[in-house]
Amino acid sequence: MKPASCTCLVLLLCSACAANADTLQLYPDRDATLIEHQHGELANGAGTALFVGRTAQSTDSLRRALLHFDIAGALPEHAIIEHVSLTLHLSRGNSASADISLHRVLDSWSEGPSSSDGGGGDIAQPGDATWLHTVYDVAYWRQVGGHFVAHTSATAVVGASGFYDWGSSTHMLADVRLWLYAPQENFGWILLGDETIPQSVKRFDSRETSPDEFRPVLSITYRLPGKP
Repeated sequence: MKPASCTCLVLLLCSACAANADTLQLYPDRDATLIEHQHGELANGAGTALFVGRTAQSTDSLRRALLHFDIAGALPEHAIIEHVSLTLHLSRGNSASADISLHRVLDSWSEGPSSSDGGGGDIAQPGDATWLHTVYDVAYWRQVGGHFVAHTSATAVVGASGFYDWGSSTHMLADVRLWLYAPQENFGWILLGDETIPQSVKRFDSRETSPDEFRPVLSITYRLPGKP
C-alpha cells in the first residue's frame, strides 16, 4: 500500500525570482503503469517504477504511465499560474533517444496495490488501473489503453539515465490552470513513449521511490491577484 507521507506532499514553498511570485513543488498523490494485456489482468500501481514505451515481448508489450497531482488542494484558490515544469528521474532503459509525451487524461482512475519493479507488471488487484480498467475490475476506460486528449501537452527527448524536464508549454500550462479552477476535471497526465520499436521502454522512478529526490516533482510558479 502507499505510504501516507507520499500523498500530495508539498516539498517546498519558496520565493521565486520575482519578489511577489512563489514556487510550489509537489509529489504525485497517485501514479501507476498501464500494462498492455487483452484481458486487463496485469497492473503496477504500488511499484517503485513507472514504465513508458515498448518492451521486447512479442505480444502485450506496450507500457504507459499515469501521474496525478492534487493541484486544487495545494494552491490558493485564486492563484495565477505563470509557469509549470514536471521533472522525472530515468533510472534505466534503452539509452537511445526517444520522445516521451504528456497527454491530459479524460477518465478518473485509481492506483491500486499491485507492485512490480519490472516491466512485466503484477497480477491486477481490486482498485488497480489496468489496460482495460480505470478501477479493476468494476470500471473501464472509454478507450483501451487509457482515455486521453490526442494532442500532446508537452514532450521531452529522453535518452540515458538522469533527470528530465517537461517544460511550461501552452497546453501544459492550460492543463494545470484547468485543474485548479475545475478540480473535478483533474485526472492527471498519461506518458506515452516510442511504441513502435521493441525494447524502447524507459523506466522512471515512481512516487514510492527512495530517496525522495528521485520521485516525480511538479513545480508551479504562481502569484496572487493584485500582486505584479
